[in-house]
Amino acid sequence: MTRRSRTARSPGDAANAARAKPARAPSPGLAYDPAFALAHLRGADAILAGLIDRVGPFALEPQPAATLFEALLRSIVYQQLHGKAAATIHARVRDVLAPHGGTHPAALRAVSPDALRSAGLSRAKLTALLDLATQCAAGVVPTLDAAAKMEDDELVTRLTTVRGIGPWTVHMLLIFTLGRPDVMPTGDFAIRLAFRKLYRKRRAPSPAVILHHARRWQPYRSVASWYLWRSLELTDSSAS
Repeated sequence: MTRRSRTARSPGDAANAARAKPARAPSPGLAYDPAFALAHLRGADAILAGLIDRVGPFALEPQPAATLFEALLRSIVYQQLHGKAAATIHARVRDVLAPHGGTHPAALRAVSPDALRSAGLSRAKLTALLDLATQCAAGVVPTLDAAAKMEDDELVTRLTTVRGIGPWTVHMLLIFTLGRPDVMPTGDFAIRLAFRKLYRKRRAPSPAVILHHARRWQPYRSVASWYLWRSLELTDSSAS
């Protein structure tokens, strides 16, 4: 039987399957229960259900942050860098800020640009971080508590006014820091590639195509996205 001929399981079957296995305790910081999310996704999309089976348990663990400034600083530093290099520069920036009180806007403004550049920041990222500090002081960037009460779209609108922060960065913040359940990062290249492979599209899907298909995943598109990312790590044998 090909993937195209598979029919979706009923929500009741999915819920029964979820109850048949011990549920993994939700990771701290998630704003939803993964067991309910997986039951919904399995019932809504048979092809995605097969991917969930191949990948295994949902294991997203939100990255803790004391403030939204701290989380966004990390995101800006990590942009367009491989993990190890980004982690090194991030650690150096934190070390530079430490004598001035740690990772917060006032500390960033107190440090000389040369010291931050010597930590490995490009001029563009330094400019973005200085604007981030300014926008935090102006109240454009909300506190973490205030952000928790805001809708996803409102946060995207607010935070993308900061230099160097686009929708993709905010989507990653929503998924990996705030633990939001229903984010669909169509601007992510890996998401588009994984969607094309999983659903055997002849051409790269447009964001509109992905969003249309992803209606069935709501309100757990973040979980579906996590499985799409993981699908690119599967070997050929496990992906079949």
